[in-house]
Amino acid sequence: MTSPLLLNIALHGLEEAAGVRYDRLDEESAQVKADSPVLVRYADDFAVCCHTRRQAEQVKAKLEPWLARRGLSVNEDKTRIVHLTQGFDFLGWTFRRYRGGKLLIKPAKKAVKAHRDKLAGKMRMLRGSNAMAVIAAFNSVIRGWTTYHRCMVSSKVFNTLDAHMWKLTYKWARHSHSNKPAGWVISRYYGKFHPGRDDRWVFGDKDTGAYLRKHSWTGIRRHVMVKGTASPDDPGLAGYWKYRRDKYGPPLSPAILTLLARQDMCCPLCGDQLLDIKHQPGSPQQWQDWWSGIRQENPAATRGPGRPRQDGKRNARATATLIHARCDRAAKARQRSGTAPRLQPALTPVLA
Repeated sequence: MTSPLLLNIALHGLEEAAGVRYDRLDEESAQVKADSPVLVRYADDFAVCCHTRRQAEQVKAKLEPWLARRGLSVNEDKTRIVHLTQGFDFLGWTFRRYRGGKLLIKPAKKAVKAHRDKLAGKMRMLRGSNAMAVIAAFNSVIRGWTTYHRCMVSSKVFNTLDAHMWKLTYKWARHSHSNKPAGWVISRYYGKFHPGRDDRWVFGDKDTGAYLRKHSWTGIRRHVMVKGTASPDDPGLAGYWKYRRDKYGPPLSPAILTLLARQDMCCPLCGDQLLDIKHQPGSPQQWQDWWSGIRQENPAATRGPGRPRQDGKRNARATATLIHARCDRAAKARQRSGTAPRLQPALTPVLA
């Protein structure tokens, strides 16, 4: 796989080759001329917005020889010239102008279908597993996908995916207990597991209190445009990027942010940084890896079979700790081999 950084280096100057002309281009603003096309690029994917079809054909004709000199070519199967009212897909989103001139950006149908197929495929592989395995397998996938799409018009899609996920979990539960009636299955696996939501249809594990996240729990947060040519790699703009991070913050709940601040962003087991908030991921899979890299250790909020439930949210918050998932696996491996004392707290594989 080619590095996005190398592609950015190879395609440096693509905007000028396409004929993009600026009235002003600096760290504060980037304003193109009135009759100029606009090019948006991420690694080797780019979209060019033009005023007329003729201008679009001219831009394509300019870029073909420019790319050829670098050993590259335009992918004809993916390249289309369409009107904005027809819409086009870019980076997993569909850009389309609707009646009244309103431009909406939604998750692309292909991206939604791929996500649905991934959820269904993972659920088929988990037949015969327990509820904790289902929760651990899906939470990072759901959180990663919704975090990537949270800045677009995604609420309706999130709700439809919740309905799809309910059917998958219900089918899984009925398959696991084929001799039990529907009421028994619903009572065992669904309830008000989320302490902050009045929703009795949350899939969870009654022994540990862990639960499966819903897509719609991820709030929509509109993307704020970056000023001009500001780059996060520019040391002179460290203050600007710190202001953006402090103002808009990472997609974490207040409880997790409190834990991170209390731990000084470090894992208590290894001392390394838990999350890299300065450089956030740029794809659903990267977001999934980002989320699955840490675990929440919350002994007061969980219980095993036969253990009494602990009461008091204050006590649960006081004892909660964030650790690396790799440190969690290493600690469990040492416990199994008998080289380390057995840890008493249970590890909840879900972040609030």
